[in-house]
Amino acid sequence: MSNNFPDWHGTTILAVRKGGKTVVAGDGQVSMGQTVVKGTAKKVRTLAGGRVIAGFAGSTADAFTLIERLEAKLEQYPEQLARACVDLAKDWRTDRYLRRLEAMLIVADKDQIFTVTGAGDVLEPEHGVAAIGSGGNYALSAARALVDVDGIDAEAVARKAMAIAAEICVYTNGSLTLETLG
Repeated sequence: MSNNFPDWHGTTILAVRKGGKTVVAGDGQVSMGQTVVKGTAKKVRTLAGGRVIAGFAGSTADAFTLIERLEAKLEQYPEQLARACVDLAKDWRTDRYLRRLEAMLIVADKDQIFTVTGAGDVLEPEHGVAAIGSGGNYALSAARALVDVDGIDAEAVARKAMAIAAEICVYTNGSLTLETLG
């Protein structure tokens, strides 16, 4: 992060794919230092006419810039989420303006989940679960433990994992935005 980047924390974004459903959940907390600035932020959005879900961590303005770029890529490459994400990551890494953006994305459709970063990474999780943000590792661990449990669907996995993250991470709260495909 650049030296001018404020000490913003407070995002947990989790994506879970199970049983033909894909769920992306995000908490609502935004913190600056030790202060909660907002508790009901919406960091998960539907794109491409409801066929794609994106969740973001980092600077909100930067994330919105990236989401706008992603929407343009999805229009350019309809029904090709991987190609749109790779193209966005390539632009993000090579464009002088975009390189300065401080955010990360989780992008999902009904079949795939990707984590997209400014380092040029487009990562697809092995187990149908991905997470980013301050509480991302807590939510990821909980979801990985729950995803193979019979009788619990993708939404229940996401809700329980996010609740666990909120109990552990001081930068994560229980105010959820949840979007589902499939």
